[in-house]
Amino acid sequence: MATQSLHWGFVVIVFLAILSLQASASTDAPDVIALQDLYKALNNPPQLKKWRLDGGDPCGESWTGVSCAGASVIHLKLQGLNLSGFLGTQLHFLHSLKHLDVSSNYIVGEIPYDLPPNATHINLAYNYLSQSIPLSLPSVELLRHLNLSHNSLSGPVGNVFTGLQNLKEMFLQNNQFTGSVVYLATLPLTDLNIQTNHFSGVIPTQFQLIPNLWIDGNQFHLGENYPAWNYPLDNGSFGQNFNGHPATESSAMENYLKVNGHKKKRLGPGGIVCVVGAVALVVTCAAIFIAMLIKRSRNSCSVRTTTVASEVNPQLLPPRSPSLLHIPPICNHRIEKNSARKSFSKYKAPVGAKIYTVTELQLATNNFGEENLLGEGSLGSVYRAEFPNGQIFVVKNINMVSLSFQEEEQFLDVIWTASRLRHPNIVTLIGYCVEHEQHLLVYEYIRDLSLHDVLHSDGYKPLSWNIRLNIALGVARALEFLHSTFSPPVAHGNVKASNVLLDKELMPRLCDTGLAILRPLTSNSVKMKASEIAIGDTGYIAPEHGEPATDNTKSDIYAFGVLLLELLTGRRPFDGSRPREEQSLVKWASSRMHDNEGLLQMVDPSIKRTLTSKTISRFADVVLLCIQADKFFRPPMSEIVSSLTSVLQKFTAAKSGAMEGAEVDPFERSFRSTYTRFVTSPTPSYISV
Repeated sequence: MATQSLHWGFVVIVFLAILSLQASASTDAPDVIALQDLYKALNNPPQLKKWRLDGGDPCGESWTGVSCAGASVIHLKLQGLNLSGFLGTQLHFLHSLKHLDVSSNYIVGEIPYDLPPNATHINLAYNYLSQSIPLSLPSVELLRHLNLSHNSLSGPVGNVFTGLQNLKEMFLQNNQFTGSVVYLATLPLTDLNIQTNHFSGVIPTQFQLIPNLWIDGNQFHLGENYPAWNYPLDNGSFGQNFNGHPATESSAMENYLKVNGHKKKRLGPGGIVCVVGAVALVVTCAAIFIAMLIKRSRNSCSVRTTTVASEVNPQLLPPRSPSLLHIPPICNHRIEKNSARKSFSKYKAPVGAKIYTVTELQLATNNFGEENLLGEGSLGSVYRAEFPNGQIFVVKNINMVSLSFQEEEQFLDVIWTASRLRHPNIVTLIGYCVEHEQHLLVYEYIRDLSLHDVLHSDGYKPLSWNIRLNIALGVARALEFLHSTFSPPVAHGNVKASNVLLDKELMPRLCDTGLAILRPLTSNSVKMKASEIAIGDTGYIAPEHGEPATDNTKSDIYAFGVLLLELLTGRRPFDGSRPREEQSLVKWASSRMHDNEGLLQMVDPSIKRTLTSKTISRFADVVLLCIQADKFFRPPMSEIVSSLTSVLQKFTAAKSGAMEGAEVDPFERSFRSTYTRFVTSPTPSYISV
């Protein structure tokens, strides 16, 4: 008995010793190397608390986003931390890592060639990653969930996924992928989203076996005689580029369903009589049914719901199943001579936009009280709205003239387009209201601070060059999304510093996207206010303004070039207080951007000491491309994004001392370290946000 007790006592001691060692043991050396390399590649961000470049114990010290099992890192979750930089080159040292999530950041560059070899979940969505998917991906054999959506990845996917037989969920939407998708047909997927890319060719019939499928927004080839799929279309989202069931052509790679052909017989006289009689009966029944609906709708409106594949929220993973979307009330559409309709609706439902009543918005804004007025814009008044559940939104009251039926349709077309704009750098439309001749739009609330305020107001301290570059890249990404994702392309129509809002991390959010088309429909008082605002905005107007059939995306690019000049010089696009030859920023700068001395004289004095001539020259090259007088020579936003990404990468490398020897901004760290309003202080310094 004593021997048995001694034995169990020894076991307990050993067990406690193991637990003690695990609690105090330092993290595996390869894991530490990988995390230190990542920290350096991400520019040593202060958001990653306790991380450091020299030594450290990620598991023992609880580094931000790091979870461990014993001495091994198993989860790395850094989503939504506004990180910028690269993913480094040492992630493959994380041998025990299962979950890698760096989504919703500002990470640039390529996906590392070597990824954590035993990862089961990888989420790199909502970043600025470019180039193609690494050919080494099949080495991550245990991978079950892969999300690369909302980046700028490109090229054909080819057979890069071959061998990933554990992969169940894959999200590639909103990239620039091209080529065929036939290799994806061999994967055992339950969820696949490849929306809004440039995939082409045929659609594998095996796709019909995927329970949750989204494939619209591509360039697939559909023929009239393609065999139909044998499952309901509500299993997936196909969009407007499909006129019928997905179908295919013959291919050695694909096993397609075969439809037995039968020779059609012509109808005889008796058959024709039966058909005509049946059609007449159906028409009569339909007429009676419509008459009954009209009679009912005089007293009330019916509300429909429909099922659609929901749009992806920037902060969430893509949807796994369709969601209910309310369509505006369908009322009796009689056009009165005085156009005094209480409400208007349309069958094309804005995606993800909520329908508000006037009463709801009156309560949220205290009856549109002065205390909630945020400002007067070129389309009307803007109010802060606080709802009973504590949510805070912004209500834009677009003051319009009495609209015709066609003009009401145009307004709802704008809402429908705006509701589809889901991007990290675009202010999201939450809902709308068209009751009682009111036209109200509800947007997410971004603090009342614009890029114009920060650049041109004495109440704020100067932005560092690194932040200016990130703002430029964010706006460029938003414009690229508008110009490249939709067909026809969506133009912003009013790109300017006051329409670039800055969140608490100084990340840019474009507002009023696509609303410029509504200006002709506004009331005279609003038009007068817009004319006053336009005087200060003349510097953004492209030379081709006013020409018939103008490509407004090219005008966006010109205005963006002016915005880049603002960021570089700190000057307003048009400043009537300056000497005549300096009033137009573009004209003044154009004559100085072709030699280094002139360029250096243009730079905002507050950031001049942190820049080298090479950095300024690279940035000026991008500006010159955007502001070319001939719109046909302005490059697409995709090229501009690539150029700015390169400028940012080289500046980041220079700042770390690897290139060009640029002086590091001493205020850069404190710039992001707090969340104050960063109004001026008695001593001059850079912004601290």
